[in-house]
Amino acid sequence: MKKQRIIGFFIAVVALFVVQSCENYPENPNRPKTPFNFSIYPNTIQYQALNVTSGWIYLTSEVESTSRGIIVYRQSENEFLAYDRLPPNEPDACTDSQGNTTRMVVDFPYVVDRCNNAYYNILNGQIIVNEQFDMIPNFPTTGVTIYPLIQYHTTYDGNKLTVYN
Repeated sequence: MKKQRIIGFFIAVVALFVVQSCENYPENPNRPKTPFNFSIYPNTIQYQALNVTSGWIYLTSEVESTSRGIIVYRQSENEFLAYDRLPPNEPDACTDSQGNTTRMVVDFPYVVDRCNNAYYNILNGQIIVNEQFDMIPNFPTTGVTIYPLIQYHTTYDGNKLTVYN
């Protein structure tokens, strides 16, 4: 019986990711407009968290921008994903005591907007909503979410990873 529950859970999770990847969303007007292009070497000690599949790190942009930094995620040996830490739906909704607005955080395998109580899939950037998937009881996405994560382009040559918009 326990084995059947575990298998059922894994099937439900796979279904969640497949259905979420089929969503179509409108263009996000909150997407940072300042162009940027930077490179890192993910196989070095400086980026040790990216040395393995499913590793991720936060990077800050040196370019003045509305971006709140970048989340870089290693999806496979040769594939990387890059998302903006700017909350895609209400980027200026929450501020801390110093007047800084909130940033998205990774709570693997999710990217979380704690201000708007929204969860996103780190594998594809899509919104995860409780009403669609009753198999995850009390899942926290409850706010109005229209836009998925803001994703950037990546290229990787086996040594150098370039992130750009």
